[in-house]
Amino acid sequence: MGEARPPRGGDRAAVRAAVEAHLGSRQVSRIVYGSIIGLTLIVAVEQHPPRAAVMAAWLGLTGVTVALAEVYSEVVGIETRERHRVTRHQLAHLLVQGWAVALGVAFPAVFFVLAVMHVLELDTAFTLARWSGLGLIGFYGYWAARFAGSSIPRALAQAAAVAAIGGIVIAFKALVH
Repeated sequence: MGEARPPRGGDRAAVRAAVEAHLGSRQVSRIVYGSIIGLTLIVAVEQHPPRAAVMAAWLGLTGVTVALAEVYSEVVGIETRERHRVTRHQLAHLLVQGWAVALGVAFPAVFFVLAVMHVLELDTAFTLARWSGLGLIGFYGYWAARFAGSSIPRALAQAAAVAAIGGIVIAFKALVH
């Protein structure tokens, strides 16, 4: 087995270009939207958690359901607003958007799959799922601010503010339970 090689300058540039391309895409807003839904589901069931496999399945099913609802509602909106059937091009675009929502909702399922495989304890999977949701929301908030021209301190403040949305969900659950 060979040693792992450190990334070369070209590798870093390729990764940076890929991240910047993603951050400039329409999928960002859909992933954030899905992440908030996934975080809400995780927080809602955490006090009386299901088995890890059930939680992973719920996140996956919720992601697909929300994505399909989003695509269907957009199809109905286009057809009623524009008075024609949705074109293949429009449908392809909507499916990409729906996929991004599903990914945002279902991403934390990876931690529950790891719990099924006994790599993580169920409590650890919930903790990582919750914090990864907050982190993802904050990450996108930071880069949104930076790309809009904000200074680093202002971008960090925006990241904290949007991550607070998830924090409010967690705090609300703690108060009502």
